[in-house]
Amino acid sequence: MAAPYGETTLEPLRGPLTGYCYRMLGAAGEVDDAVQETLLRAHRNLHRHDASRASLSTWVHSIATNVCLDLLRSARRRALPWDLGPASTSGELGAPLPDAQWVEPLADSRLPHVADPAELAVRRESVRLAFVAALQWLPPRQRAALVLRDVLGFSAAETAQILDCTTAAANSALQRARATLEEHRPPPADATAPDDAEQQRLLRDYVDAFESHDVDRLIGLLADDVRSGMPPFLWWLHGPAAIGVAVEAGAEYCADDRMLPGAPANGSPTIGQYRPDADGVLRPFALLVLEVRGGRISEIVTYLGAGERFAEFGLPPHP
Repeated sequence: MAAPYGETTLEPLRGPLTGYCYRMLGAAGEVDDAVQETLLRAHRNLHRHDASRASLSTWVHSIATNVCLDLLRSARRRALPWDLGPASTSGELGAPLPDAQWVEPLADSRLPHVADPAELAVRRESVRLAFVAALQWLPPRQRAALVLRDVLGFSAAETAQILDCTTAAANSALQRARATLEEHRPPPADATAPDDAEQQRLLRDYVDAFESHDVDRLIGLLADDVRSGMPPFLWWLHGPAAIGVAVEAGAEYCADDRMLPGAPANGSPTIGQYRPDADGVLRPFALLVLEVRGGRISEIVTYLGAGERFAEFGLPPHP
């Protein structure tokens, strides 16, 4: 007789678990391990699942929560550059910080397909880099309570089962999480999808302005309160003028760089930046994740050294 559950039963949960673990951990590099460990534990213990007490999804998310809480036990808070200090006033980058310091981008292709426009808009907002960074201010169990209730739509009773606590305790954790998140919640980005015609035009204009070294045109594409940072460095800039000065100062370093739009990450458009090596061959140099607000670019996170991940974002090894 075939087992009541098997890998084909658990596999549809991989996408939802990826989104859950990513919001918990803020680290795309740790997500695959967390999801795989969750599915392995679930597969080994399927005989213990009691469908009369909890749905399969609720039960598996409880396993994922324990996996994530274990990983977060000794982890430091991941962040974006502007979460860690004031804007820079010089061109000195300083020493790079460890990779474990930074919220990492996640390709949209790793999340489950969503057809409903309203549901897609909610997901896009809840997976933004800025939102995931804001989640990292929450203690792990409060983070889990908020993501389970306000993002994934689990009930209070289901959340209590997942967290292995009373419903009152789950609700209390949720209320504390909502209050803390409100202090750090980023302003909303444009609701349009990264493949929207206007966003694609904005992306092309940005690439053209960068490659042609047209600083004035590039500045005109930026929001008045734009922020631009370059993990792994703490250095970041605030405002179009500061970014324009930096672009002009770094013109000789970027003179032969090329850019290609990539597949979306974190519900936002991406750009792959290529730089010539010693032989003049263009190689992956950095991945840019942009946010758009009011039809202009409001955030630019440039992940230096992300070339090994270019394929995840549909970017070729050479432009």
